[in-house]
Amino acid sequence: MADVATLSCARCSKPANLQCPKCVELKLPREAAAFCTQDCFKASWSSHKSVHVKAKQSDGTGSAENEGWLYCMKKGQNRSPKLPYFEWTGYVSIKTPDQIERMRETCRIAREVLDAAARVIQPGITTDEIDRVVHDATIAAVYIHTRGMDNMGITRNLFHKMSVNEVICHGIPDARKLEDGDIVNVDISVYYKGVHADLNDTYFVGNVDEESQRLVQCTYECLEKAIAIAKPGVRFREVGDVINRHATMAGFSVVKSYCGHGIGELFHCAPDIPHYARNKAVGVMKAGQTFTIEPMINAGDRDWS
Repeated sequence: MADVATLSCARCSKPANLQCPKCVELKLPREAAAFCTQDCFKASWSSHKSVHVKAKQSDGTGSAENEGWLYCMKKGQNRSPKLPYFEWTGYVSIKTPDQIERMRETCRIAREVLDAAARVIQPGITTDEIDRVVHDATIAAVYIHTRGMDNMGITRNLFHKMSVNEVICHGIPDARKLEDGDIVNVDISVYYKGVHADLNDTYFVGNVDEESQRLVQCTYECLEKAIAIAKPGVRFREVGDVINRHATMAGFSVVKSYCGHGIGELFHCAPDIPHYARNKAVGVMKAGQTFTIEPMINAGDRDWS
């Protein structure tokens, strides 16, 4: 605390020669910021800090809810002066015809890879083994599309994930053997010619019970119904309404923790595509936008914890 001319303590009215440093920074009247001792200052802090908030409100720089946030932001900027600042606009890019064509090609490769994984799914195979099939199929598919490895350029799998039974998404391949009656989701993403593809399917392992069959069928129908409404002028939030209505009518629930997303030269970007009803997704679909719709439907409660 800084030394000031003798004043009366704001808490106990004793002679004071200390002043709140924040009040000094905000150029507030000394009379309201003077304290006789550090102890008096600390004892008054819970009520005194409201003076700082009111001062910020009066000049339009802050509010009671964000005072602490603004303080942390300021201190953080002081510690990291070179940290870039990006203002979020929510802009959804419109793809050029060239970008669209490159995405079509990349998605075709990813579809071929997913089909290769589907062909080996059976009881007794591990998700690690499926992962190796996916990797090899990616290299083979790109080789065919480019007529030789020398022309492949930058090509890679971002990830391939295997989610078995109660695992909602992004399960990690391991040594567990798939069993008769399991369902397994294979999630493929490929980066090729500067753009991304991201797709998945859920498969039956051997003989699957009726409820699991209904669950997978309902999820597929949710996707089809959502795709059917995708056209210029439709609000992104409507996707969730369509999916939620169909899933709940079938007796299932919609996972809220994950959503679809924009895709292209960036893997995850605007817009967000929630799959549940009454969501707050912002924006309207326009020609040339590209995004994923990834309904995740549960038998039972939507909560994944």
